[in-house]
Amino acid sequence: MQWLAFDTSTEALSIGVAAKGHTDVRTLAGGAQSSATLIPTAMEMLSQAGIGLPQLDAIVFGRGPGSFTGLRTACAVAQGLAFGADILVLPVDTLLAVAEEARVLAGVNDQPLTVLAMLDARMDEVYSAAWDWDGQRWTLRQPLQVGGPQHVLLPDAPRVLLAGNAFEAYGERLPAGERVQALPTAAALLRLAPSLFADGHAVPAEQAMPLYIRDKVAQTTAERMAEREAAKGAP
Repeated sequence: MQWLAFDTSTEALSIGVAAKGHTDVRTLAGGAQSSATLIPTAMEMLSQAGIGLPQLDAIVFGRGPGSFTGLRTACAVAQGLAFGADILVLPVDTLLAVAEEARVLAGVNDQPLTVLAMLDARMDEVYSAAWDWDGQRWTLRQPLQVGGPQHVLLPDAPRVLLAGNAFEAYGERLPAGERVQALPTAAALLRLAPSLFADGHAVPAEQAMPLYIRDKVAQTTAERMAEREAAKGAP
């Protein structure tokens, strides 16, 4: 199967192409630069792989949680490219991609494993979810949530990996245990794609949506103005 995969949910932009038995993955600067470099880099990689968008089985993207701007960028690009090529889009949870990346970094193949995946949500909060690996497939153990690092619960399992990018910011406030620094890479998305596609998770371009989890991270302009006016009138 042939895929284009990318994730822009963190400070890194990760892009991968799997085609004709070969895989190419690149990591670039993320953030505001993602919107300018994602499409040109993806098209260059497809050209080097000798494949066009219509020949892909789907475009795979990290749907979230993560940076709101990054998620919107990834979803919009996936939708636009897929719509123009008349192919499907495969949204993948970024925390599942973190779990998959940690599994490989830890050298786990067919042994059972539980991964508590965590991404820095800023605002003194962490996105987290726990996933079980049975040697072949992943199953969600603890649902996705966002909250203070001290509220993240360690799963009760024989072997648990704590994985993600939240350790530097919240290390001592997170559960203790075996830790792996891991991001939701395009390589992880490409490994996850075949089973998720087979399970029917691919959707038409117009149905692809980001997964924010946190409903609101910033005040509206009107709310900020109201607070300033209230502050002016305060004694």
